[in-house]
Amino acid sequence: MPDWTPAQFRRAVLAWYDRHGRKDLPWQQGITPYRVWVSEIMLQQTQVTTVIPYFERFMKRFPDVAALARAPVDDVLHLWTGLGYYARARNLHRAAQQVVAEHGGIFPRDIDALTALPGIGRSTAGAIASISMELRAPILDGNVKRVLTRFFAISGWPGERAVEQRLWAEAERLTPRSRLRDYTQVMMDLGATVCSRRKPDCPACPLSNGCQAHADGNPQAYPTSKPKKTQPVRSTMMLLARDAQQRILLIQRPPSGLWGGLWCFPECQDHDVDAALAPHGLQATGAERLPGFRHTFSHFHLDIAPVLVDTRPGPGQVAEGPASRWINPARPGRLGLAAPVKRLLDQLGQPRQLSVL
Repeated sequence: MPDWTPAQFRRAVLAWYDRHGRKDLPWQQGITPYRVWVSEIMLQQTQVTTVIPYFERFMKRFPDVAALARAPVDDVLHLWTGLGYYARARNLHRAAQQVVAEHGGIFPRDIDALTALPGIGRSTAGAIASISMELRAPILDGNVKRVLTRFFAISGWPGERAVEQRLWAEAERLTPRSRLRDYTQVMMDLGATVCSRRKPDCPACPLSNGCQAHADGNPQAYPTSKPKKTQPVRSTMMLLARDAQQRILLIQRPPSGLWGGLWCFPECQDHDVDAALAPHGLQATGAERLPGFRHTFSHFHLDIAPVLVDTRPGPGQVAEGPASRWINPARPGRLGLAAPVKRLLDQLGQPRQLSVL
C-alpha cells in the first residue's frame, strides 16, 4: 500500500484539477441535479465527445425534469437514437416521472432515495449528490476504478464482489469533506485523460509518486480484465416492407427487452417472408437483398440480413395503430429508432446492387 495519507492524495489531485481539470463541459455550466443526472446516465459506456451533442439537444428539448416527465417516451427515445443502451433512456424517463410524482420535481438529497430511482446506482447517486449538492458521497465509475486499482495495485477483476468492496472502501476513505464537486470531477478526469486504459501518461499524473502500479512498472496490468467469454452470434432477417407510396412499415417493440420501445422493421427468422408479413396484413410482390452487416451488443453479435420487400394489402389488412406505422424513410419523424434501423433507412436512397431472392 502506498505511504501517502488520504490528505496527501486529495491535495495532489485537487492541485492538478486547479491547473488541468476540465471545467467547460456543457453539464458543468449551470449545474443542477437534473443536468448532472442526465450527463452521468449518458456518459455510461459512452465517450465525452460522443455525449456532448446528445446532451445539448436533450437539454434544449427537455430543459428540466418536469419537461422530461411529461414528454412521450417516443420523444425521449428519438433523441437517444445512436447512443445505444436504450434501457438508459427508458429508465431516465421513468425516473423523471418518479421525481415529479414522489418528490415534487426536486431531486432528493439522500443517497438511498436517489438509488431508489430507476437506472441510478450507487456511483451515479454519488455523482449527483457530490457535484450538484456538495454532499459527501464517493463515486466508483470505470475511470475511478482504474485510478484506484493502479494506485493501490489491487488485483482481480473489479466486477468481483470482494474487489468491488475493497474499492468502495478506498473511495470512501479518500473522499474529502470539502470541495466535493471538484474532487469528484477530478477523479473522473484523471481516469479519462491521464490514467487511461491503454496508454497511461504516468509522468503527467499527480499520483505517480505514490502509485504502487507505477512503482512496480506495470500500470497496464490494472485493473484485471473481465474473464473473456466467446460472444454468441445470432442472426435475423429484417424486412423493409414497402407499400405503393414508397413508405416503409415500422413496428414498435415491447417496452422491455432488446430495443425495448423502439421502432424497428418486422423480422423473419426462417426466411418465410410471406409468413412474416401475414400478421401485418401484407403480401410480398417482389424482394431484393440489401448488404448484410453485423451489429454488436454487449453480450452477443447480431448478423442482420436486410431485405427490401414490395408489398400489397393481403387478407385482414392491418390498420395503422400505436404498434405499427408507415413512414417516409427520408422523414421518419420523432421516433426512437434502433441503430440498425436508422442505418438502413438512411441507405434506402443510395444506389444498391439488386439481388433477387
